[in-house]
Amino acid sequence: MSNATDIPWSRQEFEQRLRDKERYYHIHHELHVLMNSGQVEQSVIQGWVANRFYYQTAIPMKDAAILANCPDREIRRHWVQRIIDHDGTAGDEGGIEAWLELGEAVGLSRAELVSHTHLLPGVKFAVDAYVDFARRQPWQVAASSSLTEMFAPTIHQARLDAWPTHYPWIEPRGYAYFRKRLTEARRDVEQGLAITLDYYRTRADQERALEVLQFKLDVLWTMLDVMWIAYIAKRPPYHNVGERP
Repeated sequence: MSNATDIPWSRQEFEQRLRDKERYYHIHHELHVLMNSGQVEQSVIQGWVANRFYYQTAIPMKDAAILANCPDREIRRHWVQRIIDHDGTAGDEGGIEAWLELGEAVGLSRAELVSHTHLLPGVKFAVDAYVDFARRQPWQVAASSSLTEMFAPTIHQARLDAWPTHYPWIEPRGYAYFRKRLTEARRDVEQGLAITLDYYRTRADQERALEVLQFKLDVLWTMLDVMWIAYIAKRPPYHNVGERP
Protein backbone atom coordinates (compact mmCIF):
# COMPACT_ATOMS: atom_id res chain seq x y z
CA MET A 1 0.00 0.00 0.00
CA SER A 2 1.37 3.38 -1.02
CA ASN A 3 2.16 6.00 1.56
CA ALA A 4 0.60 9.41 0.96
CA THR A 5 4.07 10.89 0.72
CA ASP A 6 4.79 8.59 -2.24
CA ILE A 7 1.92 9.93 -4.34
CA PRO A 8 3.07 12.50 -6.92
CA TRP A 9 1.54 15.95 -6.71
CA SER A 10 -0.75 16.88 -9.54
CA ARG A 11 0.75 19.08 -12.23
CA GLN A 12 -1.12 22.06 -10.80
CA GLU A 13 -0.05 21.44 -7.21
CA PHE A 14 3.55 20.84 -8.26
CA GLU A 15 3.61 24.16 -10.13
CA GLN A 16 2.10 25.95 -7.15
CA ARG A 17 4.72 24.53 -4.80
CA LEU A 18 7.41 25.80 -7.16
CA ARG A 19 5.79 29.23 -7.25
CA ASP A 20 5.48 29.25 -3.46
CA LYS A 21 9.28 29.41 -3.31
CA GLU A 22 8.91 33.10 -4.16
CA ARG A 23 9.15 33.96 -0.47
CA TYR A 24 12.85 33.08 -0.66
CA TYR A 25 13.49 35.25 -3.72
CA HIS A 26 16.15 37.89 -3.25
CA ILE A 27 13.67 40.73 -3.70
CA HIS A 28 12.96 40.13 -0.01
CA HIS A 29 16.61 40.43 1.06
CA GLU A 30 17.27 43.43 3.29
CA LEU A 31 19.70 44.89 0.77
CA HIS A 32 17.07 44.88 -1.97
CA VAL A 33 14.52 46.32 0.42
CA LEU A 34 16.86 49.20 1.20
CA MET A 35 17.76 49.76 -2.46
CA ASN A 36 14.15 49.73 -3.62
CA SER A 37 13.07 52.15 -0.90
CA GLY A 38 15.81 54.69 -1.67
CA GLN A 39 17.82 54.11 1.48
CA VAL A 40 21.29 53.43 0.08
CA GLU A 41 24.01 55.71 -1.20
CA GLN A 42 25.49 55.71 -4.67
CA SER A 43 28.45 53.52 -3.71
CA VAL A 44 26.10 50.71 -2.65
CA ILE A 45 24.21 50.82 -5.96
CA GLN A 46 27.54 50.80 -7.78
CA GLY A 47 28.77 47.83 -5.76
CA TRP A 48 25.60 45.89 -6.51
CA VAL A 49 25.75 46.69 -10.23
CA ALA A 50 29.44 45.73 -10.44
CA ASN A 51 29.00 42.41 -8.63
CA ARG A 52 25.80 41.52 -10.42
CA PHE A 53 27.63 42.04 -13.71
CA TYR A 54 29.66 38.90 -12.99
CA TYR A 55 26.39 36.99 -12.70
CA GLN A 56 25.12 38.51 -15.96
CA THR A 57 28.23 37.35 -17.82
CA ALA A 58 27.80 33.84 -16.36
CA ILE A 59 24.20 33.38 -17.56
CA PRO A 60 25.13 32.59 -21.20
CA MET A 61 27.77 30.13 -19.98
CA LYS A 62 25.16 28.43 -17.79
CA ASP A 63 22.78 28.20 -20.74
CA ALA A 64 25.55 26.95 -23.03
CA ALA A 65 26.21 24.17 -20.52
CA ILE A 66 22.55 23.19 -20.66
CA LEU A 67 22.66 23.10 -24.46
CA ALA A 68 25.85 21.05 -24.43
CA ASN A 69 24.14 18.38 -22.34
CA CYS A 70 20.82 18.42 -24.20
CA PRO A 71 20.30 15.91 -27.06
CA ASP A 72 16.86 17.30 -27.95
CA ARG A 73 17.06 19.49 -31.05
CA GLU A 74 13.73 21.21 -30.46
CA ILE A 75 14.70 22.15 -26.92
CA ARG A 76 18.05 23.50 -28.13
CA ARG A 77 16.40 25.58 -30.84
CA HIS A 78 14.36 27.40 -28.21
CA TRP A 79 16.85 27.47 -25.34
CA VAL A 80 19.58 29.06 -27.48
CA GLN A 81 17.51 32.25 -27.53
CA ARG A 82 18.56 32.84 -23.92
CA ILE A 83 22.20 33.07 -24.98
CA ILE A 84 21.30 35.45 -27.80
CA ASP A 85 19.27 37.57 -25.37
CA HIS A 86 22.33 38.14 -23.21
CA ASP A 87 25.23 38.04 -25.67
CA GLY A 88 23.32 39.90 -28.37
CA THR A 89 23.66 40.02 -32.13
CA ALA A 90 24.61 42.67 -34.66
CA GLY A 91 22.09 45.46 -34.25
CA ASP A 92 20.78 44.12 -30.94
CA GLU A 93 23.62 44.01 -28.47
CA GLY A 94 21.72 42.13 -25.76
CA GLY A 95 21.51 42.06 -22.01
CA ILE A 96 25.22 42.17 -21.18
CA GLU A 97 25.58 45.37 -23.19
CA ALA A 98 22.49 46.75 -21.47
CA TRP A 99 24.07 45.98 -18.09
CA LEU A 100 27.25 47.78 -19.14
CA GLU A 101 25.06 50.78 -19.91
CA LEU A 102 23.50 50.45 -16.46
CA GLY A 103 27.00 50.51 -15.00
CA GLU A 104 27.82 53.70 -16.85
CA ALA A 105 24.49 55.19 -15.75
CA VAL A 106 25.38 54.69 -12.09
CA GLY A 107 28.87 56.13 -12.51
CA LEU A 108 31.07 53.11 -13.26
CA SER A 109 33.35 52.74 -16.25
CA ARG A 110 33.14 49.84 -18.66
CA ALA A 111 36.72 48.95 -17.80
CA GLU A 112 35.78 48.57 -14.13
CA LEU A 113 32.95 46.23 -15.00
CA VAL A 114 34.69 44.13 -17.65
CA SER A 115 37.78 43.65 -15.48
CA HIS A 116 35.59 42.78 -12.46
CA THR A 117 37.57 45.26 -10.39
CA HIS A 118 34.92 45.38 -7.67
CA LEU A 119 33.96 41.69 -7.66
CA LEU A 120 33.70 40.27 -4.15
CA PRO A 121 35.17 36.76 -3.65
CA GLY A 122 31.96 35.43 -2.12
CA VAL A 123 29.91 36.59 -5.11
CA LYS A 124 32.37 34.97 -7.49
CA PHE A 125 32.23 31.73 -5.52
CA ALA A 126 28.41 31.62 -5.59
CA VAL A 127 28.16 32.38 -9.31
CA ASP A 128 30.88 29.91 -10.25
CA ALA A 129 29.10 27.24 -8.20
CA TYR A 130 25.93 27.86 -10.20
CA VAL A 131 27.70 27.50 -13.55
CA ASP A 132 29.45 24.35 -12.33
CA PHE A 133 26.08 22.95 -11.24
CA ALA A 134 24.68 23.51 -14.74
CA ARG A 135 27.63 21.74 -16.31
CA ARG A 136 27.42 18.66 -14.10
CA GLN A 137 23.67 18.07 -13.79
CA PRO A 138 21.30 16.52 -16.34
CA TRP A 139 20.15 19.28 -18.65
CA GLN A 140 16.58 19.12 -17.34
CA VAL A 141 17.79 19.67 -13.77
CA ALA A 142 19.95 22.61 -14.79
CA ALA A 143 17.03 24.03 -16.76
CA SER A 144 14.73 23.84 -13.76
CA SER A 145 17.22 25.78 -11.66
CA SER A 146 16.47 28.75 -13.92
CA LEU A 147 12.91 28.93 -12.65
CA THR A 148 13.74 31.87 -10.40
CA GLU A 149 12.69 33.67 -13.60
CA MET A 150 9.12 33.12 -12.39
CA PHE A 151 9.73 35.84 -9.84
CA ALA A 152 11.96 38.15 -11.88
CA PRO A 153 9.39 40.44 -13.55
CA THR A 154 8.28 41.65 -10.12
CA ILE A 155 11.78 42.73 -9.14
CA HIS A 156 12.45 44.41 -12.49
CA GLN A 157 9.17 46.32 -12.34
CA ALA A 158 9.88 47.41 -8.77
CA ARG A 159 13.16 48.96 -9.90
CA LEU A 160 11.52 50.69 -12.85
CA ASP A 161 8.81 52.08 -10.58
CA ALA A 162 10.96 53.22 -7.67
CA TRP A 163 14.52 53.92 -8.72
CA PRO A 164 13.92 56.98 -10.97
CA THR A 165 12.32 58.72 -7.99
CA HIS A 166 14.77 57.57 -5.33
CA TYR A 167 17.92 57.87 -7.44
CA PRO A 168 17.46 60.75 -9.93
CA TRP A 169 21.22 60.73 -10.53
CA ILE A 170 20.94 57.42 -12.45
CA GLU A 171 20.83 58.20 -16.16
CA PRO A 172 17.52 56.95 -17.67
CA ARG A 173 19.24 54.87 -20.37
CA GLY A 174 20.50 52.62 -17.61
CA TYR A 175 17.06 51.10 -17.13
CA ALA A 176 16.96 49.38 -20.53
CA TYR A 177 17.99 46.01 -19.10
CA PHE A 178 15.10 45.88 -16.64
CA ARG A 179 12.56 46.80 -19.32
CA LYS A 180 14.04 44.20 -21.66
CA ARG A 181 13.77 41.40 -19.13
CA LEU A 182 10.10 42.06 -18.33
CA THR A 183 9.07 40.25 -21.50
CA GLU A 184 12.04 37.90 -21.91
CA ALA A 185 11.70 36.40 -18.42
CA ARG A 186 8.01 35.65 -18.91
CA ARG A 187 8.75 33.86 -22.19
CA ASP A 188 11.60 31.89 -20.63
CA VAL A 189 9.40 30.78 -17.73
CA GLU A 190 6.96 29.08 -20.10
CA GLN A 191 9.70 26.86 -21.52
CA GLY A 192 11.48 26.17 -18.25
CA LEU A 193 8.27 25.39 -16.41
CA ALA A 194 7.08 23.00 -19.12
CA ILE A 195 10.40 21.11 -18.98
CA THR A 196 10.23 20.89 -15.20
CA LEU A 197 6.62 19.73 -14.98
CA ASP A 198 7.29 17.07 -17.61
CA TYR A 199 10.59 15.81 -16.22
CA TYR A 200 9.89 15.46 -12.50
CA ARG A 201 7.13 12.84 -12.36
CA THR A 202 7.51 10.93 -9.09
CA ARG A 203 7.00 12.51 -5.69
CA ALA A 204 10.69 12.09 -4.88
CA ASP A 205 11.62 13.75 -8.16
CA GLN A 206 9.22 16.63 -7.52
CA GLU A 207 10.71 17.19 -4.09
CA ARG A 208 14.13 17.19 -5.75
CA ALA A 209 12.93 19.91 -8.09
CA LEU A 210 12.05 22.07 -5.10
CA GLU A 211 15.56 21.49 -3.74
CA VAL A 212 17.06 22.50 -7.09
CA LEU A 213 15.04 25.69 -7.17
CA GLN A 214 16.03 26.40 -3.57
CA PHE A 215 19.68 25.97 -4.54
CA LYS A 216 19.34 28.73 -7.14
CA LEU A 217 17.50 30.92 -4.65
CA ASP A 218 20.35 30.30 -2.20
CA VAL A 219 22.86 31.46 -4.83
CA LEU A 220 21.03 34.75 -5.35
CA TRP A 221 20.49 35.30 -1.62
CA THR A 222 24.12 34.52 -0.79
CA MET A 223 25.32 37.07 -3.33
CA LEU A 224 23.37 39.74 -1.46
CA ASP A 225 24.58 38.51 1.92
CA VAL A 226 28.14 39.05 0.71
CA MET A 227 27.31 42.52 -0.61
CA TRP A 228 25.52 43.42 2.62
CA ILE A 229 28.61 42.58 4.66
CA ALA A 230 30.85 44.59 2.33
CA TYR A 231 28.69 47.64 1.61
CA ILE A 232 26.23 48.00 4.48
CA ALA A 233 28.14 46.51 7.41
CA LYS A 234 31.33 47.99 5.92
CA ARG A 235 33.26 44.75 6.36
CA PRO A 236 34.74 44.02 2.94
CA PRO A 237 36.87 40.90 2.43
CA TYR A 238 40.07 40.91 4.48
CA HIS A 239 39.13 44.23 6.09
CA ASN A 240 40.92 43.23 9.29
CA VAL A 241 44.22 42.17 7.74
CA GLY A 242 45.22 45.30 5.84
CA GLU A 243 46.21 45.61 2.21
CA ARG A 244 46.46 42.43 0.15
CA PRO A 245 49.84 42.02 -1.61
